[in-house]
Amino acid sequence: MATQKNITVVGAGLVGSLVSIYLAKRGHKVQVFERRPDMRKESIIAGRSINLALSDRGWRGLEGVGIADEIKKIAIPMYGRAIHLKDGSSTYQPYGKDSQAIYSVSRGGINMKLMDLAEQQPNVSIHFSERCDKVDRKNNTVTFYNTVKETEQQIKSDLVFGADGAFSAVRTNIQLHSDRFDYQQFYIDCGYKELVIPPGKNGEHLIEKNCLHIWPRGSFMMIALPNMDGSFTCTLFFQMDGPLSFNSIKTDADVMQFFKEQFPDAIPLMPTLLNDWKTNPTSSLVTVKCKPWVFDDRITLIGDAAHAIVPFFGQGMNCGFEDCVVLNQLIDKHGDVNAACLHEYETLRKPDGDAIADLAIANFIEMRDKTADKTFLLQKKIEAHFNTKYPDKWIPLYSMVTYSPDIRYSEALLNGIKQQAIMDKIMLMPNIENKWDSEEVEKAILNLL
Repeated sequence: MATQKNITVVGAGLVGSLVSIYLAKRGHKVQVFERRPDMRKESIIAGRSINLALSDRGWRGLEGVGIADEIKKIAIPMYGRAIHLKDGSSTYQPYGKDSQAIYSVSRGGINMKLMDLAEQQPNVSIHFSERCDKVDRKNNTVTFYNTVKETEQQIKSDLVFGADGAFSAVRTNIQLHSDRFDYQQFYIDCGYKELVIPPGKNGEHLIEKNCLHIWPRGSFMMIALPNMDGSFTCTLFFQMDGPLSFNSIKTDADVMQFFKEQFPDAIPLMPTLLNDWKTNPTSSLVTVKCKPWVFDDRITLIGDAAHAIVPFFGQGMNCGFEDCVVLNQLIDKHGDVNAACLHEYETLRKPDGDAIADLAIANFIEMRDKTADKTFLLQKKIEAHFNTKYPDKWIPLYSMVTYSPDIRYSEALLNGIKQQAIMDKIMLMPNIENKWDSEEVEKAILNLL
């Protein structure tokens, strides 16, 4: 039987809050230390909150501690993509079948709810404005500096979980004082800026509520996700430098000219466009891969601290929540949060973290370049048709990642590569656009499988 442990979680973000609930429900005493002030008491800084898309892996993480119903109260289902073309027309692409959906949630909204639910556990306490300054591996202490009181304290615990994001202080401290620590950080050439479509006069959504809206423009794109108050959080993913980029757009006139050329249908929906553009920062997008995730059998990285990814598959939060699910399953297997449990967690999750990082970058290319491409859309029709007839033989990559939590990300990546090689051959068949749903095409796929 497991003995109660004193556990320090660094970071009260999405994953830090959720893992604290999982650990507390097993009887452990959990202290969570967060660098930022309590966002439930402070005004949330706008402009850095790409809305999140909860899908099956994330929901399983929430269901594991019985809080999914609470989160559903602040989530909006999106059943497909609405693709907005430059000529003002739009098309609809369902995400799955049988009304499968992903769910739009506000990053701040779900984070605040998770902190509330964590603090409802009698053995969880969250401390704010506490900056992690030092991790002492020898003595298993973490030094925190309170940025409000200007005081310092050392916290000694049995286990430490670093859940403090892409630029993790726990990871950085360990990295600076560790031999053979593998670390890779790279940025894509695009950044992002948050913009807003406000609600209508009566609080209604001005475009279709239950869709993820995409304005694909080749090398860049804008997306919009619905909020509970009738607004949409829009995010422009755009080159940082170059002839057409964030750096080339300098004046109000430049902004308006850019939107008139690229997103003319969005301008009437965005009365605060110029103010949002000037007020909200331009932020970068980073991928982080590292190894190991476990140190001295006591310190463990989880969530973005272990595997930060770009947001284009909507899996950053879902992947972090799945970390919590796998960790919890391994605690069951090993009977405790012990060294064997933590090292098996790393062994299982490291390949999946790497895989979803690669898939996320590939999906950016798909969203910005291909969602309006006729050949790409035809391929997706063929795949969906074949999946309907042979669900045991073919699951589209998007469905494997988004709706199939029993398929590991690493398996989905390998299966996706194999399936794309088959589809490359199928798309070369003469007259494919007219016989895409024929028995001939069906047999060709079966033969290639």
